[in-house]
Amino acid sequence: MRVLVAPDSFKGSMDAATFCDIAEEVFSACLPDCEVPSCEVPSCEVPSCEVPSCEVISLPMADGGEGTAEAMVRGTGGEVRMLSVTGPMGTPVEASYGLLGDGVTAVVEMAQASGLPLVPPGAHDPLRATSYGTGELIAEALGQGAEHVILALGGSATNDGGMGALQALGFRFLDHAGAPVAPTAEALRQIKSVVFDDLHAKLDSARFTIASDVTNPLLGERGATAVYGPQKGADEKALRHLEQGLAHFADLTDQATGTDHREHPGAGAAGGMGFGFLSYLGATLRSGFEVVAETYGLEQRLQQGHWDLLITGEGQVDVQSMQGKLVGRLAELGQAHQIPVLVVAGSISGDLENLYRAGVTSVSSIVEGPMTLEQAMEQAPMLLRRRLTDLCRLWRVGSLVDHATSC
Repeated sequence: MRVLVAPDSFKGSMDAATFCDIAEEVFSACLPDCEVPSCEVPSCEVPSCEVPSCEVISLPMADGGEGTAEAMVRGTGGEVRMLSVTGPMGTPVEASYGLLGDGVTAVVEMAQASGLPLVPPGAHDPLRATSYGTGELIAEALGQGAEHVILALGGSATNDGGMGALQALGFRFLDHAGAPVAPTAEALRQIKSVVFDDLHAKLDSARFTIASDVTNPLLGERGATAVYGPQKGADEKALRHLEQGLAHFADLTDQATGTDHREHPGAGAAGGMGFGFLSYLGATLRSGFEVVAETYGLEQRLQQGHWDLLITGEGQVDVQSMQGKLVGRLAELGQAHQIPVLVVAGSISGDLENLYRAGVTSVSSIVEGPMTLEQAMEQAPMLLRRRLTDLCRLWRVGSLVDHATSC
């Protein structure tokens, strides 16, 4: 038996690597050798009357959001590196980035340095928030030899169009007096010119990929400010100021770079960070799932050899799971390669018929009975262990039945 374990994180309660560790432990305990005690069928031709031994391969997955760097570091044998950078409200924070197993690819999560959870309670203010710390992480990765930077967008506290991060990489945004503006959204309207004379030495040779499933443009009713500004603490007055700032930044960027990415799907990701990196760094914006799957060589792995089972999961499975999300994409791959797909979730809601049609064999929740959300999140590892044990035992029964019918 060959089992591929490829889960997403259960946001706020369990990361994908923990899911993988638990799955490996459960399958090793439940199916150590998968031996059949005896076989009394005279015509049995199965050598040694044994079910094949169990091999579990773990690939912690992500879709560009929280946990992307950690998952990819674990899946490629890389390492996590820590440093102190500028937090979203200007105070220092400890943040990390991942250097993958190839030694030249870095994964930077914007949430690590510029994330909403890093803002103290009651201090949310996207006008004053900065993405400068994300730029510091990227600069450090480039200085340590990274040639390809994957920027995972999501969970940002900022709305500065990526201007703060670009400043940390050497772009100079100047006001009417020729002085650098503050690296915040509040200062976007003050920019009169952009100077490219002090860029990080590795920018010319580095390649940038944005991992994000957000398709919002920069401006308008579906733009960065209108859709995500309120959850970052912006009131009506601040929303107007933020939108005007991004509009001015887009006009100035058009003049400075000769590009206009304001309508590009994903330009509005992470408070316009997508726009900034598309415009000034020539970044490629791709689906987070595709970036992770390609890094792992997931398609090639599925094509090579026989897989008996694919186990995945995430915090919540619902009708949205088929709309480009990780579980839906894995279901499609499972169906394409004729691999049964088991989905284990924190919660399940809505009609899941689309998932079944797409190739999912089974969807089950780790929650065993009535409990609060807080209890479920706190007990998630234990609940997952129990659910996987149950599924493993059922799978063993199925394997024994298959063995008996082959005798």
